[in-house]
Amino acid sequence: MKLWPRTRPDSLLGQLRSPPYLRWEAAAGKLWMVALVLGPLADKQAVWTRWLPITLLSAPLYLYLHGMIYRGPYRYLPWYAAGMVAIGLIAWPFNGVALGYVVSAIMCLAYLPTIRQWLATVALLYVPVALVSMRMHVSPWLMILVLFASLLSGAGHFLRMSNLRKESQLRLSQDEVRRLATLAERERIGRDLHDLLGHTLSLVALKSELARKLAQVDPPRAQREMEEVERVARHALGEVRAAVTGMRRSDIAAELVSARLMLEASGLVFEGEWPEGIELPPALEAPLALVLREAITNIHRHARARVASVRFQFEAGRFQMCISDNGCGGLAAHGNGVSGMRERIRALGGSLQIDSPARKGTTLKVMVPLSTQVAATEDHRMLQAVTTGKVA
Repeated sequence: MKLWPRTRPDSLLGQLRSPPYLRWEAAAGKLWMVALVLGPLADKQAVWTRWLPITLLSAPLYLYLHGMIYRGPYRYLPWYAAGMVAIGLIAWPFNGVALGYVVSAIMCLAYLPTIRQWLATVALLYVPVALVSMRMHVSPWLMILVLFASLLSGAGHFLRMSNLRKESQLRLSQDEVRRLATLAERERIGRDLHDLLGHTLSLVALKSELARKLAQVDPPRAQREMEEVERVARHALGEVRAAVTGMRRSDIAAELVSARLMLEASGLVFEGEWPEGIELPPALEAPLALVLREAITNIHRHARARVASVRFQFEAGRFQMCISDNGCGGLAAHGNGVSGMRERIRALGGSLQIDSPARKGTTLKVMVPLSTQVAATEDHRMLQAVTTGKVA
């Protein structure tokens, strides 16, 4: 069973992708209701037949409206707050603590998109509150104090909401950049394949047709044409293999740039630079770049860290990559993509060590032998050269 109910996409929680802080704030906004009962009980002059029925009737309505502030359509937020104010004004003459309904509504109005809308709505809703307070002969200074406290707490809400909106917009911008980059890459791949294969396949088709017609008339020339078809096909195959290798290859330096943009945009300090003049074989660099990407994604989503770093070390016949953060720690040995990272490192003949004590950060240490990878790369190049006919 889920702890939090499902939210609408057009709700406050839905628009901000249901951040944990806002969900807990929604729950904490209901705790003050305990005072609705404790306050009158502490007053010896209060008559329970007067305050208890209206309190029992108003509390469920408030809970519903307060929940809809977060889970209902965002455009109706002022109306939900107005309903909370109305409940407070009705219950206030019977239970003095019911003024908290009004205070809560003023604080919830701080979720409006601009401070001008918030203050204008508060001023509009506070007019009936002032009229009721005058009818009840409540001290105006007390009402001014209540308004000031409500605005002060609401200002904190507004600032936090502003930061949450900026973070949500940043995530949407990053998603859009990734989508556009993927679209551009697909278009580039389509153009490259057209440039690589369009002319070549047309040439193969023409020469094959010519060889078919010459097979009975001039067999030697037909044989020469088929040899030319074979040569063109092998050349095209080599170009396609080279293009696919370039498409599949991941660059650690590029992943470091992407990691810095992602983490620093979320308020983290990132430390990590790729050593200049150092190159790794593609067969080694591509899986390591994917491991680095997965580790940085875990830090961004789960670590709740302030600082993250990546360090590289080259020793005799061995490459080491250390990814660390000062977050909450407690990383599961087979969770959060760790299994996939282990499989990639194991395929390279290396090892992955994880040190993740609770509340003390996480350190991932990747160690991969270099000599095996260099030899494997050279064997792959030799095999490719033989299959394309470049080596006798």
